[in-house]
Order: sequence, then structure tokens, then C-alpha cells
Amino acid sequence: MTMRTKPKFVGVLSCSGEEEPEGTIARNAVRLVMEKYRPGITVSLCLPLYLAGDSGEREFAKLAPVIAVDGCEKACAKLSTEKYSGKVSGAIDIRALLREWGVDDHLSRSRPGELEWELTERVAQEIVKKIDSLIQEGELATKPEKEEAN
Repeated sequence: MTMRTKPKFVGVLSCSGEEEPEGTIARNAVRLVMEKYRPGITVSLCLPLYLAGDSGEREFAKLAPVIAVDGCEKACAKLSTEKYSGKVSGAIDIRALLREWGVDDHLSRSRPGELEWELTERVAQEIVKKIDSLIQEGELATKPEKEEAN
């Protein structure tokens, strides 16, 4: 009987939709999680490489939990993970979150202002919640380096 060790990292696969402000929020929120809230345990996966067939990206997603952060209901990150590597451990649809939060303002994709940065922070906190759930459920063999999340 072989024992599989628990992964030390969680992968986050972000939307790469440049034409939508929600894609910009997705990418910025993932960077915020990696650099500020859960450094050392969060790894960003590259959606274009993933879709192009990069074996490293796809293999990582088979072995470690993946959280898909999609800008819209097309769910490119989630669907590609499920097609090539298996079920995601968590998924976020930013457009659905914005509706839930009552945000109906016109957002900028190229010049994020105060509202976009506030929403980026809120989305980052949603990602942190999913990572922390994985830790609490014993899916990761690690603890966060920083406890800055609200």
C-alpha cells in the first residue's frame, strides 16, 4: 500500500480575460493572496500555458488542490482544470460575487480605481477563505506564513 503525501501548496488558476474588468480583478486578487495573505503556500498557475498543454501546469493541478478564479460565468479556469486535471477544490465566479455584493457600477479593466481595488481585496479574501478551508480540512500539509486576512 502506498501512502500519498499531502501537498504543501495550493494552486490558484486565474482568469486571463483581458477584455473584462473582472479578469483584471481576478489576476490582481491572486497576486495579493500569493504575496500578502498566503505566501509560501499559494502557487499561481498560468491559464494560457495550461490550455496550451504545458505538462508542468497540468501535472501540478492533478497532484495539488486548485482554486479556479474566473471573471465570468464562462468559467474558463474551472472548466479547463476539470477537463485536463480533475475536479477543482474551489471555484470563484467574480461576476456572480459582484451581483451578490450589489455592485453594478461600470468597472475599468485598464485603469483600476478605488472601487476596483476594494473589490480586488474582497475577492482576495474569498480566495483566502477557500485556502483556509483546505488547511482546516487537512487537504494541505502546511500552515499559512502570515495571518493578515480579516
